[in-house]
Amino acid sequence: MPSAMSARREPPPQMRLPLQADRPARASDFVVSDANRAAFDRLAVWPDGITSVLALGGPPGSGKSRLAALWAERVGAVALHGSEAAQIDPLELEGRPVLLDHAPDADDETLFHLFNLARAPGGALLLVARSAPVHWACALPDLRSRLDATPVVTLATPDDAVLTAMLRARFAERSITPSDDLIAYLLRRIDRSAQAAADVVERLSADPRPATRATAREVLEATTDDLPL
Repeated sequence: MPSAMSARREPPPQMRLPLQADRPARASDFVVSDANRAAFDRLAVWPDGITSVLALGGPPGSGKSRLAALWAERVGAVALHGSEAAQIDPLELEGRPVLLDHAPDADDETLFHLFNLARAPGGALLLVARSAPVHWACALPDLRSRLDATPVVTLATPDDAVLTAMLRARFAERSITPSDDLIAYLLRRIDRSAQAAADVVERLSADPRPATRATAREVLEATTDDLPL
């Protein structure tokens, strides 16, 4: 009769599952580089009592929403999103900083009220969009003049430092530690945006093989083959 020791089975090889761990956003995780330094430094000291409204612009995937969320957390701002801003009672915003992401999606009346609320003591309004307010459609003359006068800080397309941080953060969410060689390979071959970083990490984490440069090459080639002609 076999002993309990000899009957014990060896555990099966551990498989890497495409699980994503929720990690809270922290200011220390935000990498500051030449691509975003001006905007980061401006928001670090704003509101400053000089201007009550500020716009944050930049291309898709540049980190606008992430930087704006860090600002909102620092100052205790109410975070609103596009057209949904019309659903909140303005009295709940009086005397408080407000973050409005996807700002051009808000209607003129809502934007006009938010501008007025920003002038009250304790108020401030951060408008986040891809383009500067001067380019937004607007039918209210009073709002038009305020949009045109709004100062803007912008983020550029992510550079190597920022895109590397984005990739490592997405890998960490899936408990994967990428090699420097893999990161360098991806930097040269994916679009420079947060979405591109998330997409390639998702594809690599779904592959049962280790996340290596060779695997990444096959995954990216398969992605290219899937594109419509």
